[in-house]
Amino acid sequence: MSAMVNVNGRITPERDAVISVFDHGFLYGEGVYETMRTYHRRPFLYDRHMRRLRRSARMIELPLPFTDEELAAQIRDTQALAKIDGEVYIRVLVTRGIGALTYDPKATPNPSIVIIVKPQVDPPVDAYEKGVKVAIVDVVRNHPDTVNPMIKSNNLMNSALAAQEAIKLNAFEGVMRNYRGELTECTTANLFMVKNRVALTPPLEAGLLPGITREFLFDIGKDVGVEVREQTMRDDDLFGADEAFLTSTTRELVPITTVNDRTIGRGVPGPITLKLLEAFRRRAEAD
Repeated sequence: MSAMVNVNGRITPERDAVISVFDHGFLYGEGVYETMRTYHRRPFLYDRHMRRLRRSARMIELPLPFTDEELAAQIRDTQALAKIDGEVYIRVLVTRGIGALTYDPKATPNPSIVIIVKPQVDPPVDAYEKGVKVAIVDVVRNHPDTVNPMIKSNNLMNSALAAQEAIKLNAFEGVMRNYRGELTECTTANLFMVKNRVALTPPLEAGLLPGITREFLFDIGKDVGVEVREQTMRDDDLFGADEAFLTSTTRELVPITTVNDRTIGRGVPGPITLKLLEAFRRRAEAD
Protein backbone atom coordinates (compact mmCIF):
# COMPACT_ATOMS: atom_id res chain seq x y z
CA MET A 1 0.00 0.00 0.00
CA SER A 2 1.09 3.58 -0.58
CA ALA A 3 1.69 6.07 2.21
CA MET A 4 -0.82 7.70 4.51
CA VAL A 5 -0.07 11.29 5.43
CA ASN A 6 -1.22 13.34 8.41
CA VAL A 7 -1.07 17.08 7.70
CA ASN A 8 -1.98 19.10 10.78
CA GLY A 9 -4.34 16.37 11.98
CA ARG A 10 -5.96 15.59 8.62
CA ILE A 11 -5.06 12.05 7.51
CA THR A 12 -5.29 11.21 3.81
CA PRO A 13 -3.71 8.91 1.23
CA GLU A 14 -0.51 10.36 -0.18
CA ARG A 15 -2.17 11.48 -3.43
CA ASP A 16 -4.44 13.81 -1.44
CA ALA A 17 -1.86 15.17 0.99
CA VAL A 18 -1.19 18.87 0.44
CA ILE A 19 0.51 21.76 2.17
CA SER A 20 0.41 25.45 1.30
CA VAL A 21 3.02 26.87 -1.06
CA PHE A 22 3.33 29.66 1.52
CA ASP A 23 4.52 27.23 4.16
CA HIS A 24 8.03 28.29 5.15
CA GLY A 25 9.16 24.68 5.07
CA PHE A 26 8.49 24.77 1.33
CA LEU A 27 9.62 28.34 0.72
CA TYR A 28 12.80 28.37 2.81
CA GLY A 29 13.42 24.85 4.07
CA GLU A 30 12.70 26.07 7.60
CA GLY A 31 11.87 23.00 9.60
CA VAL A 32 13.13 19.88 11.31
CA TYR A 33 12.28 16.21 11.01
CA GLU A 34 12.79 12.72 12.38
CA THR A 35 12.72 9.36 10.64
CA MET A 36 11.70 6.27 12.60
CA ARG A 37 10.89 2.66 11.88
CA THR A 38 8.93 0.06 13.77
CA TYR A 39 9.73 -3.34 15.17
CA HIS A 40 6.63 -5.35 16.03
CA ARG A 41 4.75 -2.29 14.70
CA ARG A 42 6.03 -0.02 17.48
CA PRO A 43 8.32 2.97 16.79
CA PHE A 44 11.82 1.98 17.90
CA LEU A 45 13.77 4.29 20.25
CA TYR A 46 10.91 6.79 20.15
CA ASP A 47 12.09 8.72 23.23
CA ARG A 48 15.55 9.24 21.72
CA HIS A 49 14.07 10.45 18.44
CA MET A 50 11.86 12.93 20.28
CA ARG A 51 14.81 14.21 22.28
CA ARG A 52 16.70 14.88 19.04
CA LEU A 53 13.66 16.47 17.38
CA ARG A 54 13.31 18.89 20.28
CA ARG A 55 17.02 19.71 20.24
CA SER A 56 16.90 20.41 16.49
CA ALA A 57 13.84 22.62 16.97
CA ARG A 58 15.52 24.61 19.76
CA MET A 59 18.53 25.22 17.53
CA ILE A 60 16.31 27.04 15.00
CA GLU A 61 14.04 28.54 17.68
CA LEU A 62 11.02 26.60 16.44
CA PRO A 63 8.41 25.88 19.15
CA LEU A 64 6.91 22.39 19.08
CA PRO A 65 3.22 22.64 20.01
CA PHE A 66 2.78 19.06 21.23
CA THR A 67 3.95 16.67 23.91
CA ASP A 68 5.72 13.45 23.03
CA GLU A 69 2.59 11.54 24.03
CA GLU A 70 0.35 13.68 21.82
CA LEU A 71 2.60 13.14 18.82
CA ALA A 72 2.75 9.40 19.53
CA ALA A 73 -1.08 9.30 19.46
CA GLN A 74 -1.11 11.07 16.08
CA ILE A 75 1.43 8.56 14.75
CA ARG A 76 -0.70 5.65 15.99
CA ASP A 77 -3.81 7.10 14.34
CA THR A 78 -1.97 7.55 11.03
CA GLN A 79 -0.46 4.08 11.24
CA ALA A 80 -3.87 2.52 11.96
CA LEU A 81 -5.45 4.13 8.89
CA ALA A 82 -2.51 3.07 6.72
CA LYS A 83 -3.42 -0.60 7.28
CA ILE A 84 0.07 -1.75 6.37
CA ASP A 85 0.95 -5.40 6.90
CA GLY A 86 4.41 -5.56 8.41
CA GLU A 87 6.77 -2.89 9.67
CA VAL A 88 6.45 0.77 8.77
CA TYR A 89 8.60 3.81 8.06
CA ILE A 90 7.57 6.98 9.90
CA ARG A 91 8.68 10.50 9.04
CA VAL A 92 7.69 13.44 11.24
CA LEU A 93 8.26 16.94 9.86
CA VAL A 94 7.65 20.22 11.67
CA THR A 95 7.96 23.44 9.69
CA ARG A 96 7.84 27.10 10.63
CA GLY A 97 4.32 27.17 9.17
CA ILE A 98 2.35 29.34 6.74
CA GLY A 99 3.09 33.04 6.52
CA ALA A 100 4.13 36.04 4.48
CA LEU A 101 7.25 36.08 2.31
CA THR A 102 9.60 37.11 5.07
CA TYR A 103 12.20 35.50 7.32
CA ASP A 104 10.60 37.04 10.41
CA PRO A 105 9.36 34.18 12.66
CA LYS A 106 6.51 36.39 13.88
CA ALA A 107 4.89 35.87 10.47
CA THR A 108 4.46 32.15 11.19
CA PRO A 109 2.94 31.69 14.66
CA ASN A 110 1.56 28.20 13.94
CA PRO A 111 3.99 25.43 12.96
CA SER A 112 2.88 22.83 10.43
CA ILE A 113 3.11 19.17 11.47
CA VAL A 114 3.32 16.39 8.90
CA ILE A 115 3.47 12.65 9.61
CA ILE A 116 4.19 10.22 6.78
CA VAL A 117 3.62 6.48 7.30
CA LYS A 118 4.56 3.99 4.60
CA PRO A 119 5.88 0.43 4.39
CA GLN A 120 9.40 -0.05 5.70
CA VAL A 121 11.69 -1.14 2.85
CA ASP A 122 14.87 -2.85 4.02
CA PRO A 123 18.07 -2.93 1.96
CA PRO A 124 18.49 -6.11 -0.10
CA VAL A 125 19.82 -9.16 1.74
CA ASP A 126 22.99 -9.01 -0.38
CA ALA A 127 23.88 -5.69 1.23
CA TYR A 128 24.27 -7.43 4.57
CA GLU A 129 25.76 -10.68 3.27
CA LYS A 130 28.26 -9.22 0.78
CA GLY A 131 28.60 -5.59 1.86
CA VAL A 132 28.27 -2.44 -0.22
CA LYS A 133 30.41 0.08 -2.06
CA VAL A 134 30.58 3.66 -0.81
CA ALA A 135 32.35 6.61 -2.42
CA ILE A 136 34.11 9.54 -0.80
CA VAL A 137 32.52 12.51 -2.53
CA ASP A 138 33.75 16.03 -3.22
CA VAL A 139 30.72 17.81 -1.73
CA VAL A 140 31.84 19.10 1.68
CA ARG A 141 29.62 18.75 4.75
CA ASN A 142 28.08 21.98 5.99
CA HIS A 143 30.39 24.03 8.21
CA PRO A 144 28.99 24.00 11.78
CA ASP A 145 28.88 27.80 11.71
CA THR A 146 26.55 27.77 8.68
CA VAL A 147 23.69 25.26 8.81
CA ASN A 148 24.92 23.15 11.72
CA PRO A 149 24.80 19.42 10.86
CA MET A 150 23.63 18.82 14.45
CA ILE A 151 20.25 20.15 13.26
CA LYS A 152 18.19 17.46 11.54
CA SER A 153 16.90 20.05 9.12
CA ASN A 154 14.37 19.78 6.31
CA ASN A 155 16.91 21.70 4.23
CA LEU A 156 18.77 18.74 2.74
CA MET A 157 20.48 20.32 -0.29
CA ASN A 158 23.96 19.53 1.08
CA SER A 159 23.15 15.84 1.48
CA ALA A 160 21.19 15.68 -1.77
CA LEU A 161 24.11 16.96 -3.84
CA ALA A 162 26.49 14.54 -2.13
CA ALA A 163 24.10 11.62 -2.66
CA GLN A 164 23.68 12.49 -6.34
CA GLU A 165 27.45 12.44 -6.75
CA ALA A 166 27.55 9.00 -5.11
CA ILE A 167 24.80 7.74 -7.43
CA LYS A 168 26.87 8.80 -10.45
CA LEU A 169 29.71 6.70 -9.02
CA ASN A 170 27.41 3.66 -8.64
CA ALA A 171 27.85 3.74 -4.88
CA PHE A 172 25.37 2.69 -2.19
CA GLU A 173 26.26 5.80 -0.17
CA GLY A 174 28.46 8.87 -0.30
CA VAL A 175 30.97 9.67 2.44
CA MET A 176 31.43 13.38 3.15
CA ARG A 177 34.45 15.25 4.50
CA ASN A 178 34.34 18.42 6.57
CA TYR A 179 36.10 21.69 5.75
CA ARG A 180 39.28 20.33 7.40
CA GLY A 181 39.33 17.25 5.18
CA GLU A 182 38.22 14.91 7.97
CA LEU A 183 35.58 12.26 7.33
CA THR A 184 32.23 13.06 8.90
CA GLU A 185 29.31 10.85 7.84
CA CYS A 186 27.43 9.50 4.87
CA THR A 187 24.63 11.41 3.17
CA THR A 188 21.89 9.61 5.15
CA ALA A 189 23.89 7.49 7.60
CA ASN A 190 26.69 7.57 10.12
CA LEU A 191 30.07 6.05 9.36
CA PHE A 192 32.08 3.49 11.35
CA MET A 193 35.30 1.65 10.75
CA VAL A 194 36.89 -1.20 12.72
CA LYS A 195 40.59 -1.25 13.54
CA ASN A 196 42.16 -3.85 15.83
CA ARG A 197 38.65 -5.00 16.85
CA VAL A 198 37.65 -1.48 18.02
CA ALA A 199 34.68 0.21 16.32
CA LEU A 200 35.51 3.84 15.57
CA THR A 201 33.25 6.67 14.40
CA PRO A 202 34.02 10.35 13.70
CA PRO A 203 33.39 12.67 16.69
CA LEU A 204 30.41 14.99 16.70
CA GLU A 205 32.88 17.88 16.67
CA ALA A 206 33.81 16.91 13.11
CA GLY A 207 30.41 18.28 12.08
CA LEU A 208 27.82 15.54 11.73
CA LEU A 209 24.34 14.54 12.81
CA PRO A 210 24.20 12.61 16.10
CA GLY A 211 22.51 9.51 14.71
CA ILE A 212 20.15 7.55 16.92
CA THR A 213 21.50 4.19 15.74
CA ARG A 214 25.04 5.57 16.12
CA GLU A 215 24.25 6.50 19.73
CA PHE A 216 22.57 3.15 20.41
CA LEU A 217 25.61 1.30 19.11
CA PHE A 218 27.68 2.53 22.05
CA ASP A 219 25.19 0.66 24.28
CA ILE A 220 25.30 -2.41 22.04
CA GLY A 221 29.09 -2.48 22.15
CA LYS A 222 29.03 -2.58 25.95
CA ASP A 223 26.53 -5.46 25.83
CA VAL A 224 28.75 -7.64 23.64
CA GLY A 225 32.22 -6.57 24.74
CA VAL A 226 33.15 -4.50 21.68
CA GLU A 227 34.80 -1.14 22.35
CA VAL A 228 33.03 1.64 20.46
CA ARG A 229 34.54 5.11 20.56
CA GLU A 230 34.99 8.33 18.61
CA GLN A 231 38.12 9.07 16.63
CA THR A 232 39.03 11.62 14.00
CA MET A 233 39.20 9.87 10.64
CA ARG A 234 40.69 10.74 7.26
CA ASP A 235 40.64 8.99 3.91
CA ASP A 236 43.67 6.82 4.60
CA ASP A 237 42.22 5.64 7.92
CA LEU A 238 39.17 4.32 6.12
CA PHE A 239 41.17 2.76 3.30
CA GLY A 240 43.33 0.99 5.90
CA ALA A 241 40.44 -0.20 8.07
CA ASP A 242 39.98 -3.87 8.95
CA GLU A 243 36.22 -3.44 8.48
CA ALA A 244 33.75 -0.63 7.89
CA PHE A 245 30.01 -0.17 8.10
CA LEU A 246 27.31 2.49 8.10
CA THR A 247 24.37 2.92 10.43
CA SER A 248 20.93 4.45 10.06
CA THR A 249 17.46 4.05 11.51
CA THR A 250 15.98 2.36 8.45
CA ARG A 251 19.04 0.28 7.49
CA GLU A 252 20.46 -0.82 10.87
CA LEU A 253 24.15 -1.69 10.23
CA VAL A 254 25.24 -2.20 6.62
CA PRO A 255 28.76 -3.60 6.01
CA ILE A 256 31.04 -1.59 3.71
CA THR A 257 33.43 -3.72 1.67
CA THR A 258 34.55 -1.19 -0.97
CA VAL A 259 35.43 2.49 -0.72
CA ASN A 260 35.80 4.14 -4.11
CA ASP A 261 37.55 1.25 -5.91
CA ARG A 262 39.55 0.01 -2.93
CA THR A 263 38.72 -3.13 -1.00
CA ILE A 264 38.27 -2.82 2.76
CA GLY A 265 39.82 -5.60 4.81
CA ARG A 266 39.22 -8.97 3.21
CA GLY A 267 36.43 -7.64 1.02
CA VAL A 268 33.66 -9.33 3.01
CA PRO A 269 31.60 -8.24 6.04
CA GLY A 270 33.89 -8.52 9.05
CA PRO A 271 33.32 -10.34 12.35
CA ILE A 272 32.97 -7.22 14.51
CA THR A 273 30.45 -5.70 12.10
CA LEU A 274 28.39 -8.88 12.05
CA LYS A 275 28.59 -9.26 15.83
CA LEU A 276 27.28 -5.73 16.34
CA LEU A 277 24.55 -6.22 13.72
CA GLU A 278 23.34 -9.43 15.34
CA ALA A 279 23.34 -7.81 18.79
CA PHE A 280 21.51 -4.74 17.46
CA ARG A 281 18.76 -6.90 15.98
CA ARG A 282 18.40 -8.88 19.19
CA ARG A 283 17.97 -5.67 21.19
CA ALA A 284 15.56 -4.19 18.64
CA GLU A 285 13.38 -7.29 18.75
CA ALA A 286 13.51 -7.44 22.55
CA ASP A 287 12.86 -3.75 23.13
